[in-house]
Amino acid sequence: MSKFEHIPMANTLYDPQRDFLLIAGPCIIESLDLCLHIGEIARDVAKRLGVPYVFKASFDKANRSSNQSYRGHGMDHGLDILAQVGRKLGVPVTTDVHESAQASQVACAVDVLQIPAFLCRQTDLLVACAQTGKPVNIKKGQFMSPWEMTNAVEKVRSAGNPHVLLTERGTFFGYNRLVNDMTGIPQMQSLGSPVLFDATHSTQLPGGLGAATGGQRQYAGLLAQAATAAGCNGLFIEVHPEPDKSPSDAATILPLAELEPLLGRCLKIRQAIAAPA
Repeated sequence: MSKFEHIPMANTLYDPQRDFLLIAGPCIIESLDLCLHIGEIARDVAKRLGVPYVFKASFDKANRSSNQSYRGHGMDHGLDILAQVGRKLGVPVTTDVHESAQASQVACAVDVLQIPAFLCRQTDLLVACAQTGKPVNIKKGQFMSPWEMTNAVEKVRSAGNPHVLLTERGTFFGYNRLVNDMTGIPQMQSLGSPVLFDATHSTQLPGGLGAATGGQRQYAGLLAQAATAAGCNGLFIEVHPEPDKSPSDAATILPLAELEPLLGRCLKIRQAIAAPA
């Protein structure tokens, strides 16, 4: 058994034809207690609404705007916290992997390996994560077209791992601005992988504060609902009880209290588009 004592989860976390997956948690690990608090509330929201849930948090934010920004607890301590969250709450867990050498150790603590958007073209990283056998969630680079993601998907599949998810999180539009093309959701689904929508990072104003990324969290709900109407297979949402106090992505994180009403609205939209005409 690994030192992290993670809970083994099935590779197939959910049925994309039937289920609507929720990945939610804080942007970055602040403490075990806060992760457990957020994860418990998000888990219970998902249970009440009948959707599968994966807890997310980063043990390290390697792509911060400034080298003075808080990066997290580091790999060993951070992974131990994530494994405890999974064990105590009985939920699968996901986190970012930044370097190929990290993949096997991260896979001992979490259930889904996430490829950060800026790294979605890194062949060695994708292959190393795929070789763990764990599901790999690839966030689409802000500089990538939806159809270019076929290469990222094939890199994972070439290593013998069919468990690939894709996440849409906005596209660069000039400087310090992201936009979302909802047609990218069905375009990426045509690659044979479920497509999630990152409702909070899509509101980023990258580097907009100079030494930090700004954002417009007030539009996260609008974008989540639009993506649901476009047929996405689930949502990725960063949440925090006091977003302005988060040491990372404070301008984009959704208040934790807003998670349940937003998810409820999205599920009503999903039900409406599935109804016979």
